[in-house]
Amino acid sequence: MALDHNSTLGDVYAHPLGRDVIDKILMQMGRSPAWVTNPLVRRLRLSCVRPLVARFLGPDFVETLLALLGDCPPSPPLADAPVAPTWWKKAVFYQIYPRSFADSDGDGIGDLRGVIGHLDHLEDLGVDCLWLSPIFASPNVDMGYDICDYRDVMTEMGTVEDLQELLDECHRRGMRLILDLVVNHTSDQHPWFRQALADPQGPYGDFYFLRRADASGAPPNNWTSFFSGSAWRRIGDMWALHLFAPEQLDLNWDNPAVRREVADIVRFWVDRGIDGFRLDVINYVSKRPGLPDGNAAIGRLMGFTGVEHYFHGPHLHDHLAQLRREGFTRPGQDAGHEAPGQDARPVMVGEGPGVGIEVARLLTNATRGELDLVFSFDHLETPGHVRWDDYAYDLNFLKHYWIDYQRRLGSDDWQTLFFENHDNPRMISKVNPDPAVRAPLGKALATLLLTMRGTPFIFQGQEIASVNQDFPGAEALRDVESLNLLAEEGPTAWGKIVTGSRDHARTPMRWSPQPGLGFTTGTPWIAGYEDSQGFTVAEQQTDPDSVLAFHRALIALRRAHPALSLGRIVFVDEGVRDYFAYFREHEGERLFIEVNLSGRPLPRRHADRPLEVLLGTAPDRRRPMAPYEAMVCRVLRG
Repeated sequence: MALDHNSTLGDVYAHPLGRDVIDKILMQMGRSPAWVTNPLVRRLRLSCVRPLVARFLGPDFVETLLALLGDCPPSPPLADAPVAPTWWKKAVFYQIYPRSFADSDGDGIGDLRGVIGHLDHLEDLGVDCLWLSPIFASPNVDMGYDICDYRDVMTEMGTVEDLQELLDECHRRGMRLILDLVVNHTSDQHPWFRQALADPQGPYGDFYFLRRADASGAPPNNWTSFFSGSAWRRIGDMWALHLFAPEQLDLNWDNPAVRREVADIVRFWVDRGIDGFRLDVINYVSKRPGLPDGNAAIGRLMGFTGVEHYFHGPHLHDHLAQLRREGFTRPGQDAGHEAPGQDARPVMVGEGPGVGIEVARLLTNATRGELDLVFSFDHLETPGHVRWDDYAYDLNFLKHYWIDYQRRLGSDDWQTLFFENHDNPRMISKVNPDPAVRAPLGKALATLLLTMRGTPFIFQGQEIASVNQDFPGAEALRDVESLNLLAEEGPTAWGKIVTGSRDHARTPMRWSPQPGLGFTTGTPWIAGYEDSQGFTVAEQQTDPDSVLAFHRALIALRRAHPALSLGRIVFVDEGVRDYFAYFREHEGERLFIEVNLSGRPLPRRHADRPLEVLLGTAPDRRRPMAPYEAMVCRVLRG
């Protein structure tokens, strides 16, 4: 049903994108969905609420919203059937930021041979698939997310032969390997862009968003970049669109030639044995025709002007379905449902900034033939906060967010589980930076990540409870986003940066307590600033009570008990603050998981249940729960 000004707020909230948009706005305002779902408000027509909404979100907000909703397909039905046991649903993924993982040649920059040299650690950890952040040829304005050759490896990382050896070694050990693919934009050094600038009317001129400057000298629209300032770069008499750094120019996916090139890149690597890709900011690839000005009020609310015109563009789903068919589907395979005999199909993982639960279902539902998994980010900050805010993250928010997410999924849907990646600070530091609870909190987070229904992604260092760094000043930073923010806002931005800089996740992996941390024999490209004992791989390697040992045991438990990967989930005690408990059930086995979400003791619940402790941070269940205690138990029949 098409929505118009006579539609009600209830109609909008029943629409998949409408619900996500309203939930996002309410979350940013720190308000409950009850503001919209109560019987009085949900019956209001858009024509009636338009004047009120205009006061907060501008006079054109309702029209912008209706245009967005008109581009969105209906929600897929909630299926109720056994979960298809695809390899990526059962897998534990491990993200490697190669530049900071291990340096094999002493130049201070991590590389592919460094990864090869530490495969024993990853095999012992028990992970099933490695995901490498960008390794393709790049000028490294944004640490590899500005690619100039999709079929070559950047010099600092090694060679194509090194990549092939890494892939072969992974496969020999029973692990898979996926790569980061950045195709929303390219480097300005890519031959496509150079040819586009040289001949805007030629075959590559329409690969990008190039606009000739007019007499006003103003950019073509008011969109802003995620890395500060305008999203337009002036080059001679041309403007070029860049949602990120000025050297990262957005590709025009409405051009069929661009889509063919991207599918060809995917096939090139899949034919070499690569097991899939994580597609960077892939939901941004469809821009609204004409590139209209962004709503200034929405820009203030979301932090970026113009985002409503591309976070869910009019052809997003068509583009992804085409890429699935032409790039990720081998001859004879079905681009939609993955049958057991098709288990080798490469996985298609997307990053989806701004994507909510309902659009995530549209992107990943098995019947739609688009993505397999999508990273969405609403759970990473509590309502009313952004990454740059200095506050204590409340795990009770995560609990209720995940419960809500799981209840909106059918058997054809799947959730992507993660706390950290190369773009976000360390979760332990966000929740509770007290060094006394670092290890138990690290184990509690691991329990949540590896026992929730969905596919877990571990970021390098999580397995040893890595935390944020104490950067002494701007000279210690390398992240273009942080440096741009500092240049734009001056010294007053330092509080934001030490809280939310991406560099927290990008300092060298702590392999050993020796100088260089076992990462390099040279000078690291970025230094770590942490004075701690017991939080390196070497120190935890043989300690049975370490965070590393707990991760190994949890992953082994997940592999041994399919209930933890494929089983249904039943939540209990939802209203009990600081306590998160649920059952995982599969083929007659029933497991019980409970976690103390706080740094204080809690009364023991379910003390009379017949439970066998399989793994936990306490010896038994006879005492009150310790701070951040986590237990995985088998329910005994009695």
